[in-house]
Amino acid sequence: MRNVIFVAPFPLETTYRFVRAAANLHGVRLLGIVTGMPTGRNRRAFDDVVQVQNPMDARALLMAAQELIRRHGPAHRIIGILEAIQTQLAQVREALGVPGTGVKTADLFRNKARMKDALTAAGLPCARHRVVTSDRDAMAFVEEVGLPVVLKPLAGMGARATWRIRRPEQLRSALEALRVGPSAPVLAEEFLVGREYSFETITIDGEVQFTSLSEYRPTPLEVMENPWIQWVVLHPRDIQAPAYDGIHELGRRAVSALGMGTGITHMEWFRRNDGTLAIGEIAARPPGAQIVPGMNYVHDADFYRAWVRAVVDEAFDGPWERKYAVGVAFVRGTGTGRVLGVTGVPEANAKVGPLVVESQLPRPGAPRASGYEGEGFVIVRHPDTDVVARATRDIIQTIRVHYG
Repeated sequence: MRNVIFVAPFPLETTYRFVRAAANLHGVRLLGIVTGMPTGRNRRAFDDVVQVQNPMDARALLMAAQELIRRHGPAHRIIGILEAIQTQLAQVREALGVPGTGVKTADLFRNKARMKDALTAAGLPCARHRVVTSDRDAMAFVEEVGLPVVLKPLAGMGARATWRIRRPEQLRSALEALRVGPSAPVLAEEFLVGREYSFETITIDGEVQFTSLSEYRPTPLEVMENPWIQWVVLHPRDIQAPAYDGIHELGRRAVSALGMGTGITHMEWFRRNDGTLAIGEIAARPPGAQIVPGMNYVHDADFYRAWVRAVVDEAFDGPWERKYAVGVAFVRGTGTGRVLGVTGVPEANAKVGPLVVESQLPRPGAPRASGYEGEGFVIVRHPDTDVVARATRDIIQTIRVHYG
């Protein structure tokens, strides 16, 4: 029996889909490190758990892993999907001599400045960037690349805590709000203009075995800056189309440049207005934003299982055919407070109902979400990408969320 330790600190359904996939692997005793005690089927997925107060503390994770090892024997793997704990997981693996992504690789994927330095050194295109620790640093960078620029944490995730700076006064306000200094550096980046996409890989022992991609409509940063926009992630059926020329080679080279051994990566990239490609950033974890369910529906496959097969068994069960195009339309509205209700659902259902494969509508009473994913989503699929694109437009133009 192989002891697999899964660090799943927060009781999120997305996380527990991966947890349950790990629990169903052959010959696995699944051991958990959590903050709050899971209940119901989530608790039953684990054979044993240890609680920690601070899952971001590598020392706390190490002590919890040591306790599970004391109870059950050596760990075969130590895994988790949250980006914020990837470096800590690597530290625990190295301390205990457990195979998996090491600290150097985890830090390259997690620290956006080091990541872009490594990509640039490998000759891969990404935004010009600089770590800034003072107003003077930031002003010098702006003088070099011009406005607009982006400020973000060194270990940020997606568009969260990201500032687009268009004017000098915005730069001063952002630097003050972020309290930038030697002990609180931030990453300044050239602002990339163009269409934004994701690119996913499954890599086994350094060899990319699988690739997928999706298109963001519009970019997450635009959605964060405009609360009225409802976001769409489109998975085209044909990912060899001219619109995606060059990305497969670029994505594979990026994974190699950052030293990925075995696992899933999620890269955000741009097709700039002049047709050139640029890497936004890349993470050594499964993607969020309902991209994994989207991939499942595209291929009629189980990518929760594909991830655990990779990181636990170092195995790949593909290839899988891209049978469908899939669209994920996120549902959110403008206003403040809690969800009062949702309108337009019958009308949307009349337009696209036969294409819907999964949905989660906003619950009355739920607080308004702060992120670009809103309070709910609708997933549609069809063999024709254009049909799916039209269906997502119908959804976001018809469904309305009301707050108060």
